Parts: sequence; C-alpha cells; structure tokens
Amino acid sequence: MNKSPETTPMPLLLEFKDVYYSFGKAPFIEGISFTIAPGELVGLMGPNGAGKSTLLKLAAGIFAPKSGKVLVENKEVRSYSGKERAQRLAYLPQILDMHAPFRVEELIRMGEYSYRSRQHLKYMEALKLTGLENKSSSFLVDLSGGEGRRAYIAMTLVQGGRVLLLDEPLANLDLRYQIELLQLLQKICNTNGISVLLSLHDIAMGNQMDRIIMMKNGGLIANGTPDSVLKAETIKTTYDLELSDIPDSDIYSELFG
Repeated sequence: MNKSPETTPMPLLLEFKDVYYSFGKAPFIEGISFTIAPGELVGLMGPNGAGKSTLLKLAAGIFAPKSGKVLVENKEVRSYSGKERAQRLAYLPQILDMHAPFRVEELIRMGEYSYRSRQHLKYMEALKLTGLENKSSSFLVDLSGGEGRRAYIAMTLVQGGRVLLLDEPLANLDLRYQIELLQLLQKICNTNGISVLLSLHDIAMGNQMDRIIMMKNGGLIANGTPDSVLKAETIKTTYDLELSDIPDSDIYSELFG
C-alpha cells in the first residue's frame, strides 16, 4: 500500500514563550505566550497602556525581555544581526516620517538593502500590490495618509521579511483609507504567506482579523478568533464597557463585503 508523502509543517514565524518585561523595576509585560503561523493576520487589541506597543517592540527585537523568549523562525530575535533581522521581519511605528525628502520609488527601494534570494517581491511587484503605480515619482509629503502608509508597507515587502509588525497602522486615517489598508494587509497575508501582527483599537475592525490577541495591564486576556474573543464578557473585562456601547459591526461587514 502506497503511503502519501509526508509534508513538513511550516515553521512558526513568531513565538512568545512566557515573556516578561519591566520598565526599570516595575513589571509590565507578564508571562505572555502565543504563536503566529505563516499567512495570519493577527490583531493586537486592548485599552491604552495595555502593552501593545511594548509587545510589538519586543517582537521586533527593539526591547529585550527580562525573561522568556521571543523567537522568529525558531531562533531568538535578538540573536540575529541587524541585517538578518531585517530579512525576517519589519516593524513600522505608528508615527511615520512623511516629511522625509524622498520620492515613493526611493523609499520602496530602501528595502533592497537586506535583499536575499528568498525576497518575496521585487520593486515593481510591491508597487503594484500596494496600488502606487501612479505615485512612484511623488514625494512622500504629497501623499495622503493612506498612500503614505502603503508606501512604507511596500518598502517592507521589498525588504523580504515574512513578519510585518505594525503599530496602529489604521490610526488617524479616514474610514475609506482604513478599509483600503486593511484589505491590502488581508491580500498580503492570503497571497504572499506573510504574517501581520498589528495593534488597533476599533473593535469592529477587529472582526476582520484572522485572530485577536486581547491585552490588559501587560497581560493576555484572550487569544482566538474574533467570534471567540470579541464577546460581551471579554469586552466588559478588558474595556469596562457594556456591549451596547460598542458600534454595530454589521456596518463594517457591509463595507468589506
């Protein structure tokens, strides 16, 4: 009897193992563990001060955990050289420099610094995927907020990393640009096998994620699909809100189709 060939499971792209982090002597991130697999779009949610930005900086190797491990492709993230790390992940802060004296093409091509054979997208592919073909010669300062964020994301795609870490990428964008950017991230995950971990506040937008990691006071409250996490009891515990205080997500379902 012929056996079907065994498939080798794809390695986890990002893994937190019982991670603790302190600001000085004050503990902040406490015992957080989770994993992210290839192609996942994961939302990091929780109130201000929950630890979302700190967790993203731990994932990027900017901060070092007090204890526990942060692994990227099964190796501690801070054990990589700067260039090796850039080849595996990209971190974009909430505030991006939109006044840098660069054209869109120049910014995107900066991602070629860490180029290696497994690079996912060439310059023109990233430009097309992010819908910026007609903006390549534009200066960053002349772009809309949504276009500017797409230009930076295009740079990370050329950079070749398989994990994108985005701090509040939807903040301060008009609804149209929030939807366009989120649809772009969904497309990147679905067609390119890249994983995205992003922080966000909008509970209705959270319904568009593959998975939600909910945080409060530096700890993990819940981790699962939006249907399993965005329940009245979890929301009440995390945000001290009643369900009736939350905008109707049906509106967003209509917009996303």
